[in-house]
Amino acid sequence: MSSPAPAAGRRTPRLLLVLASVAVAFAAADTYVVVLALPDMMTGAGISVEQLQKAAPIISGFLLGYVAMLPLIGRIADLRGRTPVLVAALVLFAFGSLVTAAAYDLPSMVAGRFLQGVGGGGLVPATLALVADLYPAERRGVPLGLVSAVQELGSVLGPLLGAVVLSVADWRAIFLLNLAVGLVLAAAIASLRSAAPAGLDATDPAGSPPRRGLPDLLGLLLALVAAVAGGLVFLRPSQLLRDLTWGQLFVPYVGDGRWLTPVGLVAIGASVLLVVRCATARRPLVDLRSWWRAAREADLTGALLLAIALGGVILAFATADPKVQVFSDQGLWYLLGGAIGAAAFVVHVRRAEAPLVPAGALRRTPAWGAVLVSFFVGAALIAALIDIPLFARTTIHRDSQLMAALVLLRFLVALPVGAVVGGWLTRRVGAGVITAAGMGLAALGFALMTQWDVDSLEHLSADLTLVVCGFGFGLALAPVNAAVLASTDDDVHGVASAMVVVARMVGMLVGISALTAIGLRRYYAHLADNPLPSAREVCGDRTRCQAYSDLLAAAGIPQEHAVFAGAAVAAVIAGLLALVVFRGAATKAISTAEVLRARA
Repeated sequence: MSSPAPAAGRRTPRLLLVLASVAVAFAAADTYVVVLALPDMMTGAGISVEQLQKAAPIISGFLLGYVAMLPLIGRIADLRGRTPVLVAALVLFAFGSLVTAAAYDLPSMVAGRFLQGVGGGGLVPATLALVADLYPAERRGVPLGLVSAVQELGSVLGPLLGAVVLSVADWRAIFLLNLAVGLVLAAAIASLRSAAPAGLDATDPAGSPPRRGLPDLLGLLLALVAAVAGGLVFLRPSQLLRDLTWGQLFVPYVGDGRWLTPVGLVAIGASVLLVVRCATARRPLVDLRSWWRAAREADLTGALLLAIALGGVILAFATADPKVQVFSDQGLWYLLGGAIGAAAFVVHVRRAEAPLVPAGALRRTPAWGAVLVSFFVGAALIAALIDIPLFARTTIHRDSQLMAALVLLRFLVALPVGAVVGGWLTRRVGAGVITAAGMGLAALGFALMTQWDVDSLEHLSADLTLVVCGFGFGLALAPVNAAVLASTDDDVHGVASAMVVVARMVGMLVGISALTAIGLRRYYAHLADNPLPSAREVCGDRTRCQAYSDLLAAAGIPQEHAVFAGAAVAAVIAGLLALVVFRGAATKAISTAEVLRARA
């Protein structure tokens, strides 16, 4: 009979994976939690609801943090371990949540969302690589399916969580909840580090065993001073502001900036001293030296160049108004900067001794193929996430953004179910076949959507279409991840997983702009062939009436049909590519008969 200690040792890695998966789900929920809270967040940042375009950085800031730093974090997870990266990502996510909750203007809110994106994005490659550490290639399907399922479940729960919190509190409570959950999960994962097996992250980023003993008291004091002073800068309690003595602490020396006040300068000074202390102390509160070494070893220069390249693409597309433009007004300049960053990154990778993406890391066809497939999956997926609620808003839920968003739940609920089924099938069927089948179902769903009219969403057939489409996307998630992990070496699983996630996010951004451009072209062509009468011609003396609203809704349907058709094409491309590039991916379990045939 085995002793309790070995049993506990076997359970520890699985528990780490469970906690990491919960963290991924919660971070995914945060991606969508701002959907309903955005108007209130704009008010909190001093932006009127009519100036919606000015709030774009709240969204693009999170996306930039989520995508741009993923390859670096994935590479650090390869070099220094999964668990330290998970803990650090959760702490950063929690800190970003705190900054967002206390934000008083747009720059502070964007900074908080950026930190949330970096932390939330860093959880994904570390968790996927953890699956590869724990399971052989032929047994990864179900765990990868479960991780994909909880990630997509987060996208289902995000808007619902936001709605529940907003029904009892204001938008800041959403991010305070993120803070609490992030810190609890970080503490739980950190507590398991010492119990992890020798080969699985039982070390800190410097490669030494976790340190024990008293923390750095001076560093702790500096952190406390910085936190208290920084909190006062953000919150500015009215009782202190009105006090003749304490109020002097909030009067700026020059200008009107909060950080130029005595309390602001104390916060800045304490933060600078804390960084110096952590960089020089023998037993620092946070071992910045080891993390700096890890970042340099992971190729920080290459990561920054790649971040510039990705950031140019993200800003070009994410800051545009998809209703009227493909790029933002500065989109071409963003793309030019991104192109320069990409060229510099390619040159750097060829010359660096230890580049961010090691030479040959994605040399196998299924590995680079997974990145390409993921791009087209993202391009098709975004059409469902954006245009299904938009179709609902213009047809049957014209007066309720919430009800229009809830139409997407049929799609989102089916997606994690498909992810689990796809993971289970990966053990028995090739990754290419499953991915192609999933994207075929998604394409079928989009093809059916091109037949929708004004009242289609009121029928059961539309619900069935949404379920089929969502299930198809879910079916494809685990095989793509399984293919890239099975086709790359153990020491690059983190950065390889990161590249797949980055490709999907970039595909989503490029896809929504390209598909919207196609839709707008179809819309204007339809109007040219079928000119709309004026409102007065339809409504008489009134400027708006139900009949005219119906005409506008009907005129917009060809645009949505064009978007759905384009998404179907992207899904078909993803499926066909998967059939070709995943042929050599050893993701399924080999039967005894196959082994005997191979030996013969």
